[in-house]
Amino acid sequence: MKIDEKNIIFNKRVSIEQIEEGKEFCPKFNEEGLIPCITIEYGSKEVLMFSFLNERAFKKSIATEKAHYYSRSRKKIWFKGEVSGMYHQIQEILIDDDQDSVIFIVKLNKPKKGGQKASCHVGYKSCFYRKIEASEKNIVLKFTENKKSFDPKIIYEGIENPTKI
Repeated sequence: MKIDEKNIIFNKRVSIEQIEEGKEFCPKFNEEGLIPCITIEYGSKEVLMFSFLNERAFKKSIATEKAHYYSRSRKKIWFKGEVSGMYHQIQEILIDDDQDSVIFIVKLNKPKKGGQKASCHVGYKSCFYRKIEASEKNIVLKFTENKKSFDPKIIYEGIENPTKI
């Protein structure tokens, strides 16, 4: 059931019992006004990405049942899938014990211009497509996904890469 964004209220935090054991929704945003969010694929339970939400992005996500995130590098809300068609259709939102981090459980859509369901703008299904392998001599990154799910040059043609150096 969708709800109007204007009707979503974040309650004032007044007690540990209210926060940890109560039924009141009172998320805690950090000093920058952000709350961390882990996004997991519905069904496979694969971790797709880590992001942040500000209050408005959180409310938009709840109201529309589609993920909206806050980009720290671009300093604005971005609606996941707006350009690519690879929306994060929210199935469930979980909040942790002290209400200072959330998990979005989402279904993925295929990109608008062909390819497989994915989440990462680089073309892989998950943004966590590499793992760290350490030895006494060095640390290297090893790919955990063997091939891309889509071609980002086609999907994001003419769009600036959001990764910043």
